[in-house]
Amino acid sequence: MKTGFLSVFYLVSLSLFAQDFNKNFNAIQKTEAKAALSKMLFKANINTGNYDVKYHRLKFNVDPSTPFISGDVTTYFEAKENLTQVTFDLSNNMTVSKVLQRGNALSFSQNANDELIITLPATQNTSVLDSLTISYSGDAESSGLGSFEQNEHNGSPVIWTLSEPYGAKGWWPCKQDLIDKADSIDVYITSPTLNPSNEVYVAVSNGLEKSQTINGSNKITHFKHRYPIPAYLIAIAVTNYEVYSHTVQNNNNPFDIINYVYPENISYAQSNTPVTVEIMDLYTNLFEEYPFANEKYGHAQFGWGGGMEHTTVSFMGSFSRGLIAHELAHQWFGNKITCGSWKDIWLNEGFATYLSGLTIENLDGNSDFIAWKEQLNANITSSTNGAVYLTDADTTSVNRVFSSRLSYDKGAMVLHMLRKKLGDVNFFQGVKSYLSNPNHAYGYAKTPDFINIMESSSGENLTEFFNDWLYNEGYPSYTVQWSQTSANQTAINLSQTQSDASVTFFEAPVTLKLIGTLGETLDITLNNTVNNEDFSQTVNFTVASVQFDPESDLISKNNNVTLADKNLELQSQFKIYPVPTSNQFNIVKPEHIQVTDVKIFNTLGQLIYHSNWSQTINATTFSSGLLLVQFITNQGVINKTLLKN
Repeated sequence: MKTGFLSVFYLVSLSLFAQDFNKNFNAIQKTEAKAALSKMLFKANINTGNYDVKYHRLKFNVDPSTPFISGDVTTYFEAKENLTQVTFDLSNNMTVSKVLQRGNALSFSQNANDELIITLPATQNTSVLDSLTISYSGDAESSGLGSFEQNEHNGSPVIWTLSEPYGAKGWWPCKQDLIDKADSIDVYITSPTLNPSNEVYVAVSNGLEKSQTINGSNKITHFKHRYPIPAYLIAIAVTNYEVYSHTVQNNNNPFDIINYVYPENISYAQSNTPVTVEIMDLYTNLFEEYPFANEKYGHAQFGWGGGMEHTTVSFMGSFSRGLIAHELAHQWFGNKITCGSWKDIWLNEGFATYLSGLTIENLDGNSDFIAWKEQLNANITSSTNGAVYLTDADTTSVNRVFSSRLSYDKGAMVLHMLRKKLGDVNFFQGVKSYLSNPNHAYGYAKTPDFINIMESSSGENLTEFFNDWLYNEGYPSYTVQWSQTSANQTAINLSQTQSDASVTFFEAPVTLKLIGTLGETLDITLNNTVNNEDFSQTVNFTVASVQFDPESDLISKNNNVTLADKNLELQSQFKIYPVPTSNQFNIVKPEHIQVTDVKIFNTLGQLIYHSNWSQTINATTFSSGLLLVQFITNQGVINKTLLKN
């Protein structure tokens, strides 16, 4: 889910893009937090754990000009043990008028714990399938944060729902449990045909629209959804929407992206939503076909600045590309595979955030992608502690569950670092295996499930990686010391400190960019497995400087790159005079240092002089300008510059 979360970039040329990204990303996170705020302390009801939901037929009667709802909800369920009563989650502001089973009225009660308890006429044995129809009505619960909202846009009434994580019970009798998905649903929305201004009301819900039936002054709109879905992802909305669509070719098996937009925003939306097709194609190519291709994808405008990823139709407060990318990503990560508990929320939000970054990488290019990673890293390292994976206590805090720094940004960067560790082939194949795994596809997964699949797919043991970056806290700060020990060898030492004591050492591949005196570059990746580790790298040019993590692939902060002290000391002991020179120059070196070769290069990198050791060199034949004088010694390569008049 999203409602306001992203980033700011450091380059002036990217500033407008960065500001838009930051605004949209922060909105996503704030909205998701808002949606959960009043409901977070509610847990899956233990009294609903003795049956499995199989199917819902949801008949809702609504009028966008009032917060009232009535309906008949038929639920098919299978007993997990012998049942004499069945409990549903339903806020006590909803009044149940009757419960029927095959036409027979059943006794029931409602209590202050938001439970509807139904007494069965006979024991329903284990594994037996049965159904109930609940008739109810009431002023739907809304704290102004979601669940069921009645409002206006540009003077026109609108209703919409947003049930993450536990708001569904505020407007219909359900089972609010992440891991018990109904296999399929039918939704029938009865609403007035016209609004007070004689504009046509349009209803929206999950799945395919099958029919619109006029019944007097009302219209019944039927939606059919034939994929597993949890209660929190079922949604409805009704207002005077304008409707238009885009077509995804989907390898000659096309489906529609249907957009439901407020009339006053139609031009803005039509100029922004076409990119959804491009992003859909990108995700399909990177991972797999859109999970609900037999039905639709769509956007329905609603009254927040962010969005909510209801299955097959994301409710959108705006149509920025970042928000479109994030909510679409949830159709795979969150909807096809739902996090198995709120402790695993990063499997929803970390993935959706990372896919919005992959959109930048693939549609905008690497420079913008680097800037995106830099912003995430700045947010992640703004505090020294905090783990991606939640504790039980964390799940009672909405701000912690929907933490932009940890669940979203650090979750996304952990995925990126996993990609860099495994390589693109192994990473993307592992994620494909995760999405297609029959134990999780269209069901749920927890963090150990994802880790096991990535290990099996890649053949690598990832225990240390996930312990460091996911389960424990903080980030490393690196010190890089380097020196060129011979004409073609550079010595590098990597050491780190940790921001939080929960990690003694962060194992990670560390990339450095070696930059030559004449502008040459070489990127090297060092597999850093222990602290204070030494490496030797073959480099066929004279190194002038070293850049740490040039692509911002690593969560880290306060990194320091220095020329090794020993090399610096030798540098200072070599003297050239006079500078500048016209005819000849002299060299002073420590007596204990042996120099085997002296090389002089011009600014084009051309070797213009090469000799054995000599204290005096005739420069009269050299062209005017800056020269590089290189000494090959028994203790490394020493570089000095000389200006020739």
